[in-house]
Amino acid sequence: MSGLKNYHYPNGFELENGQVLEQLNISYHTYGTLNEAHNNVVWICHALTANSDVSDWWKGFVGTDAVINPDEHFIVCANILGSHYGTTGPLSTDPKTGNPYFHYFPEVTIRDMVKAHQLLAAHLGIKQIELLIGGSLGGQQALEWSVQEPRRISKLLVTATNARHSPWGIAFNESQRLAILADRSYYSQKPDGGSKGLRAARSIALLSYRNYRTYSATQNEETHEKSADFRASSYQRYQGDKLVNRFNAYSYIRLGQAMDSHNLGRGRGGLEKALSSIKAKTLVVGIDSDLLFPIEEQQYLAKHITGAVYAEIPSLYGHDGFLLEISELTKLVKKLFVDEDHNTDTPHTEAIADAVGVNDSTLQHINK
Repeated sequence: MSGLKNYHYPNGFELENGQVLEQLNISYHTYGTLNEAHNNVVWICHALTANSDVSDWWKGFVGTDAVINPDEHFIVCANILGSHYGTTGPLSTDPKTGNPYFHYFPEVTIRDMVKAHQLLAAHLGIKQIELLIGGSLGGQQALEWSVQEPRRISKLLVTATNARHSPWGIAFNESQRLAILADRSYYSQKPDGGSKGLRAARSIALLSYRNYRTYSATQNEETHEKSADFRASSYQRYQGDKLVNRFNAYSYIRLGQAMDSHNLGRGRGGLEKALSSIKAKTLVVGIDSDLLFPIEEQQYLAKHITGAVYAEIPSLYGHDGFLLEISELTKLVKKLFVDEDHNTDTPHTEAIADAVGVNDSTLQHINK
């Protein structure tokens, strides 16, 4: 498996808001080899605070002996625009000042992130993507790309995501931003600026990633005698510290704003018209306990993407189930890779529906 690579785009990069990044670097990982037919590309779009080393954070789903493996596929994952992990973002040097951008880094959108992916794909000589995968913020990118270039994407798997970011999701993101901006060190022009606020923001985020049942199962006390020092409290602090040690507050704010910007219908005549333009064979996966991206949002996607199939995974872990329910996701992806030459009598929709236990009446209800 290949290590981190960098692509330096030689021209200015114009953002959707009209601002221009004079320099653009894209950091990315690839695994495996592009075959002669150029039809074995699996492109994975990562979520909010993840990075391009997808074999590390999606172990069991991507990697040797996994369903997405470098022996069969040419796997690409790029660090998104504005992130912490090498692609141009708030800690990058602003060529105009010679200093990092910090909070002066411009706002970016999901469409800007996809535009950067497209530049990298051109650099790598990729014309066709056999399977595009994304969950959460990654799913928003995958959907946007599939709308922009419908003929380029053969198969699409999105999970725990939506057609536009909801008022509920925006409210969570704004609450996290308020926590960061209440930390006066955010304006200190230092790489660790806003770290206390980031710690609090992560604690807020966790409440949307999990749910009541998750905490009851994993953070419950074994005694009735405690009046302080609860497991749930220490867990929130621990997760906040973990993020502070690997991320920065400036990127966190910009990426949350990018997520808020997601709306496939903007400038395209609405959501349904945009979704109907997707040509990829699409599987939409919902997590039944997801509070942040409830299953109604995935059902809406499947209803309005022509021929799409909806599958639902039961999980204790809420939104994070898309990262943790590896065996269920693996079953679904195996069916996306059904050899159609040997299944000429079984349409794509029926083959996947059979695999995930979706009956015909459910499919008709979702896709009517």
